[in-house]
Order: sequence, then structure tokens, then C-alpha cells
Amino acid sequence: QVQLVESGGGLVQAGGSLRLSCAASGRTFGYYTMGWFRQAPGKEREHVASITWSGGSTYSLDSVKGRFTISRDNAKDTVYLQMNSLKSEDTAVYYCAAASANYPYTRSAEYDYWGQGTQVTVSS
Repeated sequence: QVQLVESGGGLVQAGGSLRLSCAASGRTFGYYTMGWFRQAPGKEREHVASITWSGGSTYSLDSVKGRFTISRDNAKDTVYLQMNSLKSEDTAVYYCAAASANYPYTRSAEYDYWGQGTQVTVSS
């Protein structure tokens, strides 16, 4: 069992930055691929980024490439999502997830554990 707790969300003006954190506890964090997903009001949950335990990363959305960076610190059992140049369309609840495999999955069904989410609101 893995427990995930996100933090770092909030209200920011367009063009600003936020860094989301996801702290994991339970089973060995380093064996999991970690992902960030987001869900805006009235929309389906979508994959943002994933990072394997060995550091390989992938980003699904062209709109975040070059602005968002996923990283992890296995010593701290934490994964991060650095979000720069935020836009109003980035407004969503952001979820952290863990998959018990070393592959950067992009489908939510591949993830075994989920956090409760953290709200990110970007004002224009």
C-alpha cells in the first residue's frame, strides 16, 4: 500500500509559477512510476506527466511541454511538478498517482494509488 499526499496548489496569476509536491509513504517509493494528472471542471481527468523510478519522463500535453517539469527525489519519497508560465487553462485539480512498474504510463487505469488532489487556480 502506498499513501500519496499532494501539496503546493493555490491561486496564482497568469504567468506565475507553482511547484506541486507529492509525498509518498508505505512501500518503497523508488520502485514506482509516478504520474501527475489533472481534472478541470466538467472535463475528464487527463495525464500531465510521468516519471519512472530510473528518471525517465514523459509529457502528454503539448500545452505544458516546455512549461512543466516533473522530477523526483527518491531519498525524500517525493515527486514534484514545477509549473511555470501558468495559464488560465491550467486551472484544475492536480492528482498524484503511483504505478508499480518502471514505465511512464499515461493512462490513469495503469496507476494503482492516487492522492486526494490539490487545487490549482490561475487567474487571468
